[in-house]
Amino acid sequence: MSSRLLLILVIGLVAGCQAPRAQPTVEVTGVAQAGPVCPVERVPPDPACADRPVAGAVLVVTENGNEVARTTTAPDGSFRLRLAPGRYQLVPQRVQGLMGTAAPIELTVREGAALQPLMVAYDTGIR
Repeated sequence: MSSRLLLILVIGLVAGCQAPRAQPTVEVTGVAQAGPVCPVERVPPDPACADRPVAGAVLVVTENGNEVARTTTAPDGSFRLRLAPGRYQLVPQRVQGLMGTAAPIELTVREGAALQPLMVAYDTGIR
């Protein structure tokens, strides 16, 4: 095989093996909190009765019913993940010790657009 033909084959192989372009992603952040903490609201609000962070909550992100990502909240209730542009549903999972689960959150991720932090609200069951 001539060196010229070998060079053409190598160039063809390298050109065909280019890595696919990475799809841009957007950072999604938020916090999970549980409330109410006190059985009676006070005016002015009592800081000791503020909603509490939910640590260790599993949050599943679905697209068209299929799981595409999941994250777990930090000790301060915060979370962050990266998603490609698209329409998603953030589905909070049940947390032991809390009444029920938080409501799912619909979100649309647009390339280059910053999202407001999400608030995932769990119910303590205190009334």
